[in-house]
Amino acid sequence: MQLCGRLVIELDGSRVETALPGKQGRLVFAYLAVNPRRPVPRDELMTALWPDALPPAASSSLSAVLSRLRRVLGPDRLAGRDSCELWLPSDTLVDVESALRFVHLAESMLAAGRYAEAWWAAATPMYVSARTFLPGHEGGWIDDWRRELEEVHLRAVEVYTTASLRIGGGEIVQAARLGRELVAEAPYRESGYRLLMKALAAQGNIAEALRVYEELRFRLADELGADPSPATQSVHRRLLNSDLLAE
Repeated sequence: MQLCGRLVIELDGSRVETALPGKQGRLVFAYLAVNPRRPVPRDELMTALWPDALPPAASSSLSAVLSRLRRVLGPDRLAGRDSCELWLPSDTLVDVESALRFVHLAESMLAAGRYAEAWWAAATPMYVSARTFLPGHEGGWIDDWRRELEEVHLRAVEVYTTASLRIGGGEIVQAARLGRELVAEAPYRESGYRLLMKALAAQGNIAEALRVYEELRFRLADELGADPSPATQSVHRRLLNSDLLAE
């Protein structure tokens, strides 16, 4: 089940996303899918559908959407009246759930020094979170998920980049590319600068790595009146000492 990027829903080997009852049907399905294993009250569903103000016939409109959803999904998959719960097979894969689970796994593998496994685990959340959650739809809960997935993306890219540096070889080029991506996406997140500096140094581009540090130092001083953190200054000192070993 893919909620980031183009909506894809496969049940029992068949694609059903085009059979969902319009925009409201897609929103109700998505909301239930990201709230698994709990009954969702009707009032909560109505707020998710109409975040600004409920229409006069909100309850009956929701009932109609749920009825059409049950015809598509089957009555055994959408249970409840006063509250609704989406029942899916235990082996169902929902992309946002996979992203959250695998970013934690990747960080654990990295902390344990299992770099190849961390590199592999980080790929799923990195690519899932690179796509927009429910594109074309808006709402407070959608914005919350987008913000969470933005953070997941940064965490996953950091793990992937760090693991690439540890693995070495041809992965160094990828590490430098992703380091630049981190700096562009989060210009005040120093961890991205540190990874980029290390990747450039691993390629032998010490001067360019030093320039990255100066860009960060100037940005922090000019916009925040702050200095780089001790961790970032440590990487800078290592560059000046021509210590190219990745941490």
